[in-house]
Amino acid sequence: MIKIRPSPKSGRSNSPCGRAGDLNEGRVDLARVRGTGHVPRGLMENTTDSMAWLARRDGAMVIGHGPFTEAAEPPADGVAFHVRDFAMADPMPWKIPGRVERGTRQEFAAAFAQPPVTDSLWQPLDAAPFSEVFQEIMAAIHSGFIEKTVPVVTETGTCGQAAGAAIRSAMMKQPPPLVSYGWTHPGSGFAGATPELLFSLEGGRLETMALAGTARSEDRDVFAVDEKEIREHEYVAQSLVAKLLDLGRTHRHSREILDLGSIVHFLTLIEVELQSPQTPGELLRRLHPTPALGPLPRTEATMRRLLDWRERLGCPPAFGAPFGLWDRGRFDAVVAIRGVWWDGGRLRIPAGCGIIEASRLVNEWRELRLKREAVKRFLA
Repeated sequence: MIKIRPSPKSGRSNSPCGRAGDLNEGRVDLARVRGTGHVPRGLMENTTDSMAWLARRDGAMVIGHGPFTEAAEPPADGVAFHVRDFAMADPMPWKIPGRVERGTRQEFAAAFAQPPVTDSLWQPLDAAPFSEVFQEIMAAIHSGFIEKTVPVVTETGTCGQAAGAAIRSAMMKQPPPLVSYGWTHPGSGFAGATPELLFSLEGGRLETMALAGTARSEDRDVFAVDEKEIREHEYVAQSLVAKLLDLGRTHRHSREILDLGSIVHFLTLIEVELQSPQTPGELLRRLHPTPALGPLPRTEATMRRLLDWRERLGCPPAFGAPFGLWDRGRFDAVVAIRGVWWDGGRLRIPAGCGIIEASRLVNEWRELRLKREAVKRFLA
């Protein structure tokens, strides 16, 4: 059962999962937060009915309910969600919930179950804007400006019903190795089931992964020896290891294939025994974006170009951003991919593709469709 420690002063929860938690379970204690030097900006407007959640790889899930308070840093002994756009421009990225619930993925999937979206209508995508960006990227690669980058194409659709609850339900029930996440408000929000961990930090141990290279599951055998896909993956894995070496003893596992049903990816797990304490903020700045979603090399100039390409192709600002949970000293951050963004009846499914010198336009266009179709299957 979902375990929630009741507070004598808390009222009855509107959630189907039970009563609100006490101060140690996430309610904002402004005096204590100020005493640690973490001074929040104040309550976020219109977040009383907002909700954030993140599942963990072990099947546990934490849900935060509004109203939310924004802060520059997380409370030392509380719960906060890290919600930011891809450019990490928000100076107050920590969203501290007024109430927290804990349980398992299965328990919350049952508690928030809704019928699937059945009346969505998706608009045909025009390949011309992506083709134009692709040619610009190839020119930048040939000039030596970048080695790799990740443009994002977004498919749009409409839905006659309020889709938020159904999208939340669909994402919460996705099984490991997918990890459910979401940030929702009445009528708008985003939610997804991502296979990509940015990093997990607990005590002196850091875990992360390189996840790059994509194919259909039926092409698994040829994917395993595809030189282009292996090279794309190695860009990401080697870059991550290089960024982590000075933090402590680093162990890179062997490359393997992650099977997600309809699609497969190359996966390399990386672990670090930290030689000195690191904060989530320090590690987010060091690691985001990895070359799996960002440019290589990552400089101010290459980031500006990528942000421009993303904007031109209609990418939601939070797609590919770190989405994290600080839980009393432990921090887990995933990469916000494989999701749906909605505003009223308008739906968006973004997907990115890694482009290197060996990339070909038709193959990348096919990969983008493959990833979007995987998200649509979540909703079915």
